[in-house]
Amino acid sequence: MAIRGDIEVPKEVELDHRTYPETEMLKERLEWFQDLKLGVIFHYGLYAQAGIVESWQLSEKDLWAREGREFRKDFKQLQLDYWNLIKEFNPEKLQAKKWASICKEAGFKYCIFTTKHHDGFNMYNTLETEYKVGGKQSPFKRDILKEVFEAFRKEEIATGAYYSKANWYSSFYWLDDDTIKGRHASYDTERYPEIWQRYVSFVHNQIKEITHNYGHVDLLWLDAGWCGQKKEDLEMDRLAEIAREKQPELIIVDRMMGGRHENYVTPERKVPELAEIPKKVWESNIPIGDDWGYVPNDRFKSSQELLETFVDVVSKGGNLILGVGPKPDGTFTDEETKILQEIGNWLNIYGEGIYETRSQPKEWQNQWKLTYSKDQTIHYAFQSIRFTQEKIFLADIEADKHHVIKDLSTKKELEVYTEEDQIYILSSELEKPAIGLIGLEILKKPQG
Repeated sequence: MAIRGDIEVPKEVELDHRTYPETEMLKERLEWFQDLKLGVIFHYGLYAQAGIVESWQLSEKDLWAREGREFRKDFKQLQLDYWNLIKEFNPEKLQAKKWASICKEAGFKYCIFTTKHHDGFNMYNTLETEYKVGGKQSPFKRDILKEVFEAFRKEEIATGAYYSKANWYSSFYWLDDDTIKGRHASYDTERYPEIWQRYVSFVHNQIKEITHNYGHVDLLWLDAGWCGQKKEDLEMDRLAEIAREKQPELIIVDRMMGGRHENYVTPERKVPELAEIPKKVWESNIPIGDDWGYVPNDRFKSSQELLETFVDVVSKGGNLILGVGPKPDGTFTDEETKILQEIGNWLNIYGEGIYETRSQPKEWQNQWKLTYSKDQTIHYAFQSIRFTQEKIFLADIEADKHHVIKDLSTKKELEVYTEEDQIYILSSELEKPAIGLIGLEILKKPQG
């Protein structure tokens, strides 16, 4: 499969074994993070109004984003009309409490919200620019980030801020000239260090706003994996210090950049194969549709596919975030709402074998996926309803005659049968979900 133009290649694969002031704190926090398993990421902004693939069409060099679905045929008109969407974006039906309720019922344990994408439009009340919701040209006079964070905290869902380190609206990143521009800063930052320093100050000030003015924040998820080092040096050590002034337990994810400030890694649109499982804590990022943000007539993955993907990720030791793109009016699509309900229904029954578990990744037989309690006294086995066969051999689920095997959905102990040298249980004695995977709880029989 070809790599999409919006997917950056990781900059560093070697682990950084040095000790930093935050090292011990992060050991504990990343254990907490690995308990959560399932998160939601909202890509929301002017691109929802345009119905296009996030901000990417603004970058003249990123031809892939416009191929076959240009917002405007004329590129200059495309940029002008896009920038002016600030006057149209007015999500009057946005109810953050409803978002949070839907996500709680879906089983999400953390959320990440786009404070600013590459286009530079801010979804919170920044004082650094008027290009924001609530700005002079914006008809929507509410602070969306504030509403989202408050609503999700009330549902006991952890909060994270997505922030793009690039800013194509800023004249300190893209100069106001006629040069053809791509995703990078449009000028030589070494030749014009005073301009670049103004951009660094702008970014630091915005990070301070987000981490100082919006209550407790668990995650700072930094995107634009080409920006921050070398010619686009954002003084990341100082940025992290600012972010942790009021958030001392903050997990920072400087995506695709490696090193100290990429506290966990984020494979995009993929689940690693066994040989590719990262050495760091990791999280697969997969949109429910084809695109991260709202696009009319998007194609959505089925809840069956997403649940199979989720269990695969957890069995390999990762977390999963699913991308939801709210509509311009502030509501979820009917398709995404239904998918989230179906995921939540399954997790209500089988979540014990998912949340707060750990992994021992390997290739299991017959499409089984296993997870393990942290104390290793219980393990769980999952198999898609698409693959279930009548006889479930105990050897496939790392069990034998010394184990008690229960249907995870009913807690009913299952009868074990022996035929010649094969020991098995019968899938017909299980409650099978209409969507998702069957689940088994497996524990050692008491001694004596």
